[in-house]
Amino acid sequence: MVYRIVYKTRIVLEMIKFEHTIFALPFAYVGALLVQKQIPSLHDLIWITLAMVGARTAAMSLNRLIDRHIDALNPRTANRALPRGLVNVKEVGLLIILSFALLFFSAYQLSPLAFKLFPIAVAVLSFYSFTKRFSWTCHLFLGLALGLAPVGAWIAIANRFDLAPVLIGLGVLFWVAGFDIIYACDDYDFDRKYGIHSIPARFGLERALLISAFFHIVAPLFFITVAFVLNLGIFYLAGVLIAVALLFKQHTLVSPQDLSRAGVAFFNLNGTLSVVMFVFTLLDVLFPLHLF
Repeated sequence: MVYRIVYKTRIVLEMIKFEHTIFALPFAYVGALLVQKQIPSLHDLIWITLAMVGARTAAMSLNRLIDRHIDALNPRTANRALPRGLVNVKEVGLLIILSFALLFFSAYQLSPLAFKLFPIAVAVLSFYSFTKRFSWTCHLFLGLALGLAPVGAWIAIANRFDLAPVLIGLGVLFWVAGFDIIYACDDYDFDRKYGIHSIPARFGLERALLISAFFHIVAPLFFITVAFVLNLGIFYLAGVLIAVALLFKQHTLVSPQDLSRAGVAFFNLNGTLSVVMFVFTLLDVLFPLHLF
């Protein structure tokens, strides 16, 4: 019995790519840190973390459920848990319900506005999985889903909308959309053959990488704007500069002729970027140093 539980847990964590939580969670903490430019209470940090776990688990599980037939046809994804029968539809459906329940309860524990906005969060997280069926803008919808992280964390503490978290969220949106385009280049032939919508399938590999590069120019501009809106200091700006360097490095690893290192660009560099932004934002909060 214990072995079966451990086995199923390992399968589920692999199915939802739990390690990819590193993309959005640090930006949720960035939003939480900047509300009052201090470390939030333990209560808020715990419930923000649980909300993120619930949101991401629900979104990824729903994506795997909706895409299971497409995944079975794609050589890159045919080895996933659902196509292989390692988990079944009922099990994944139950996981989705429990994950959204965790998000619901976490929002209730945070702020009234966060609780009221729960249906919107569910709608955005659910809608993304369908967009590849009708629009090449699916990458932007994925960016929107992850961009909710800093906005949601800010609202969870401040119980209001402000310009700063929206700017951070827009930065995350274009950052995520940019690296998702690179990732989608691996499925260029499959997407064109089966009518899956993506920027590479719509515009070709060369233009897709140019669009990705443009998005990765726009993203840091939003992060820099946040520094002016909130009067942030040297550490935060240093984090943005390192993020720019990581984005530049990402685009030196791939070309229309050679996508073999797209996985490195997707996970390693982008995971590092989100952690860097969190660490340097934390340093800025703890040791505020300004140029002027």
